[in-house]
Amino acid sequence: MFLSSVGFSIVIMSIWPYLQKIDQTADASFLGWVIASFSLGQMVASPIFGLWSNYRPRKEPLIVSIFISVAANCLYAYVHVPASHNKYYMLVARGLVGFGAGNVAVIRSYIAGATSLQERTSSMANTSACQALGFILGPASTDEVQVPQGNIDQVAVVATNVLFFVVLFIFALFETIVTPLTMDMYAWTREQAVLYDGIILAALGVEAVIIFMGIKLLSKKIGERAILLGGFIVVWVGFFILLPWGNQFPKIQWEDLHNNSIPNTTFGEIIITLWKSPREDHSEGPTGCPVEQAWCFYTPMIHLAQFLTSAVLIGIGYPSCNVMSYTLYSKILGPKPQGVYMGWLTASGSAARILGPVFISQLYTSLGPRWAFSLVCGIVVLAILLLVVVYKRLVAFSVRHGRIQE
Repeated sequence: MFLSSVGFSIVIMSIWPYLQKIDQTADASFLGWVIASFSLGQMVASPIFGLWSNYRPRKEPLIVSIFISVAANCLYAYVHVPASHNKYYMLVARGLVGFGAGNVAVIRSYIAGATSLQERTSSMANTSACQALGFILGPASTDEVQVPQGNIDQVAVVATNVLFFVVLFIFALFETIVTPLTMDMYAWTREQAVLYDGIILAALGVEAVIIFMGIKLLSKKIGERAILLGGFIVVWVGFFILLPWGNQFPKIQWEDLHNNSIPNTTFGEIIITLWKSPREDHSEGPTGCPVEQAWCFYTPMIHLAQFLTSAVLIGIGYPSCNVMSYTLYSKILGPKPQGVYMGWLTASGSAARILGPVFISQLYTSLGPRWAFSLVCGIVVLAILLLVVVYKRLVAFSVRHGRIQE
């Protein structure tokens, strides 16, 4: 999990500048598909690897997935070599990297089978801490176990999958929009965006490690469900803070005004925008909010303090929701083989990582951050309502069947 996150964190912030450099026909909408292809591959692979691990030693799907990941990353490193269609090679490369990342289902299944109910939260938190640590820079269970009688609460299973989907959805769209948003709002160059956003991502990794360590202690006092609910509320506040306000507007890419695709605005507004926009040395190309995005002319900018505050809050809420959702999920399933169930959980998360980037890239490009983040806040509210409805059902298998006290 640590090594996988190291590779992911190296690549994610440079995808947009890399894509722009290797293929001039690629736009922000295609960026969403490139990022989503990772999760599409993971969604397809997760149930396959999970089913494989149920019937064969877990080392087999792990080894195969690692080899796939290595080959896919090699392809990604050389997508600039072909003479044309480079963006499609990148799309394929990221999809194959995601397919290799489907081994997360195997890892979580192993942890669920190798730990007791009391050890589960701590072990899941440790694994997530290793995963988060990667953003800053195993023997199988072969013994036969007696499967206890009792049915799994399918309502709780479905609800947890939906909640996990929302958790991954909101973070996927956040990490997708970070680079385009900061380049539009603060007129950062590609190099500046990769550097500064990389630093922000690393800081969020440090924050996540601290959160994971604190969760181990906090969950013993207030329980996993309360932490999950609190995490969603913090995430909602984080996205609410991102809503634009005020009378200061982002700088426009004034070089692009020579094109014919000028949005419906008055000549005087354009002149004022050009007058306020500093003439800089754009050796890396124009900076600022693209003129093709009509909302740039009437949507207030998101201040840097807003963005950083939001990032801190999302950095608190996301890891809390992430580890608590699949910890609760493993407890709901009980001691039965969890490979396939974990595969579906990972697949739901992968589906979120497919839809999140596509959703935010299309909505952000067309309507701007005000509409995009307002809808995200609405989605988080629906997730909170679902959690409140099923709150009492999110209990461990043994607790539900009266074998141990909650």
